[in-house]
Amino acid sequence: MTDDKDQASSLLRQLCALLDVERLEDNLFRGESRNIVGRRVFGGQVLGQALMAAGRTVDQERPVHSLHAYFLRPGDAMAPIIFQVERARDGGSFSSRRVVAIQHGRPIFNLSASFHVPEKGHEHQLPAPEVPPADGLDSEWTLLRQHRELLTEPYRRLADRPRPIEVRPVQPQHPLQPENRNCHRNLWLRAPADLPDDPLMHRALLAYASDYHLLSTALLPHGRTIFQGRTQLASLDHAMWFHRPFRIDDWLLYHVDTPSTAEARGFCRGSLFDGRGRHVASVAQEGLMRPMDAA
Repeated sequence: MTDDKDQASSLLRQLCALLDVERLEDNLFRGESRNIVGRRVFGGQVLGQALMAAGRTVDQERPVHSLHAYFLRPGDAMAPIIFQVERARDGGSFSSRRVVAIQHGRPIFNLSASFHVPEKGHEHQLPAPEVPPADGLDSEWTLLRQHRELLTEPYRRLADRPRPIEVRPVQPQHPLQPENRNCHRNLWLRAPADLPDDPLMHRALLAYASDYHLLSTALLPHGRTIFQGRTQLASLDHAMWFHRPFRIDDWLLYHVDTPSTAEARGFCRGSLFDGRGRHVASVAQEGLMRPMDAA
């Protein structure tokens, strides 16, 4: 158990280094890539890196409050990514940035982000879902290891080491023999080690982790999982709103639902709550959801 925890902490440090893109010039950054499954860049990686690049051009007193992104081309996990930041506007309260991610001379990803000086105002929210606490639930990695021999490459690699963000599903699912379920799921997630007090890094890590299980939730009503290889999934866009301060090294509840799938596309929404039940962030994504066999 200690070795697993040490490995997870090491992977978290590597992820933070991966997201903390290198500044080449005032508005130009470079990020490395990492192979998670196959040769394509994980969407959460380029999302988190683009947010870090944008945030490094904004005053620290203005945290990001929203982002909207489009995935244009599959990223090459074997090549670095260049991020060009356009300082669209710096106003009295808000700053806007546009980012283009480039590989092999072509744009693979666009992001627009808005930053806002914190202000006091009216507050309300819907309550967090009532679910069992994270303590006592098995991690997704533990559950996946139980079925490792049934998985095909490259998914076995996911079972061979923990993720840099720990995920504990409230209702675990068999990776290859799923049952048809309702159009929603609940997950607890957190960084497995303490992190520095860098709000931008915490938000970039949450942007990275928000791509976990988002589009795959649209498979639940159809009795499918990503591990079966029966459905082509690819993120098309990603939007995120940050409502309240949070720390990702504390448990966050991720409630995801999928109100509609149609025309080979799935639409999913997510709400994230901290341990006190505060609604800290919201997510929305549409993605390609193309069956590769008979339904």
